[in-house]
Parts: sequence; C-alpha cells; structure tokens
Amino acid sequence: MHIPENYLSPSTCAVLGAAMVPVWLVAVSKVRRHVPQEKLPLLGIAAALSFLGMMFNVPLPGGTTGHAVGGTLIAILFGPYAACLSVSVALLIQALFFGDGGILAFGANCFNMAFVLPFTGYAVYRFLRKRLTASSGEYMAAGLGAYVGINAAALVAAIEFGIQPLLFTDAAGQALYCPYPLWISVPAMMI
Repeated sequence: MHIPENYLSPSTCAVLGAAMVPVWLVAVSKVRRHVPQEKLPLLGIAAALSFLGMMFNVPLPGGTTGHAVGGTLIAILFGPYAACLSVSVALLIQALFFGDGGILAFGANCFNMAFVLPFTGYAVYRFLRKRLTASSGEYMAAGLGAYVGINAAALVAAIEFGIQPLLFTDAAGQALYCPYPLWISVPAMMI
C-alpha cells in the first residue's frame, strides 16, 4: 500500500502533505495533553510494531501487495491521534532508510495509513463496541474496525492512483504518472 515515487504527481503529493500538517499539529497537541509521560515509550514500541508489520508484504493479484499497519490496534490502545503519530514515524523511517514509499509521497502515505486508517478503524471499533454485547464483542469490534480501516486506506490510495490519468497527461494524452484508471486501480487495491 506504500505509494512509491512518481506514481502521484508532485501537486497531488503536495496537497496531501499539506493536508497532513494540521493533523500532525493537532495530534502532537492531543498526545501531549492526554497520553501520560510514562506511556510515551509505549508509543515508540507501537511505532516499531507498525514498522515491523509493514515490512511483511503479501503479493496480491494485479501486481500490488498488502501488509498490516497496526493503526487501528494502536488507536484502540492509545487513541487515534497517538496512532497517527506512531504510524507516521514508522512511515518516515521506512521511506528514509528502506525506500518503502517515496519521500515525495510521504504525505500521501501518511494521509492513507496514518490518518484514514486509524481514525476510520477506531470509529468503527467504537461504534461496534457499544452494540456488541457478547463476551467477545470487543474483539469482534477490534477485528472489524481493523478490517474496515485497512480497506478504507486502500480505497483512498486506489482513488489517488486512479485520478492521476484524468488529471495529468502529456500532449499525446498519455498519463504522466500512474497510468491506471479507477476501473483498474480500485479492484487491484481492494482485493
């Protein structure tokens, strides 16, 4: 699900990176206020867990890969803002040192996996946790929240890929960045 360099236009990357700046600022403020000092090292461990989960890619049909992120789990344990920061740190380390996801696409990757995923997954978890009264209700809510969160992030990435041929073409009509339209990118990412 990492977006490599040159799959998104620089302007798309800039917009998504700019969209993440206020999210990061609010996240830092919320984590400072709501996460106790003694639990901050656990956020580092959560970032390491996210990093480790993202390193194991599973090949999927259509030439893409899937991987765990851990964003919903971190959001359940520490809140979605803390999850946003933890996953962002993991993504930054992967982009800088391992080339997994591009530097230019860092904001887009964070938008998908550090914003959409944990906030969506956590919202689904909270919604279902109140309604599932069985003894395993919390586990089912967590599992369904994680499933919806990862698929929401994949869908957003697929839309980002699929709109590139609509927005950015050369004089001959050829796509300048990701060449796959929505009807190819959405099924490939959602599988």
